[in-house]
Amino acid sequence: METGEPWAHGRGLVTLPGGAQVRGRRIAAAATPADFALLLAPGPLPPWPHRRIRWPDFWVPLDRADALDALHEALRRAYAGQRVEVACRGGVGRTGTALAALAVLDGLPADRAVAWVRTHHHPRAVETPWQRRWLQRVG
Repeated sequence: METGEPWAHGRGLVTLPGGAQVRGRRIAAAATPADFALLLAPGPLPPWPHRRIRWPDFWVPLDRADALDALHEALRRAYAGQRVEVACRGGVGRTGTALAALAVLDGLPADRAVAWVRTHHHPRAVETPWQRRWLQRVG
């Protein structure tokens, strides 16, 4: 049974530079089911396939290689037509940083990633200087 809005018109849906769509949201928010979730904070697990990245609030992922692998998986799934979502506790800092990283992996220059995600997801996305620095090393 679906909750929330239909996926195509759902809140938090972002179109990456290459055209794939990904939803950014809070973990606790009710949502239309996805095909894959990338979880960036502790919280309830969705009943659909998911992967959790160890990523402390206001920081960067603890395991860079695992985070990049998970981001690449999310990007592959999005381009395969799956409904992919990225979620953290508030849906802004870590989620915004991960969405910006997906945009960089999708071809956006890293120096434009923060402005891009703040325009397309949330005006406070990528909350800390170390998250901005981390994005410079994603590509």
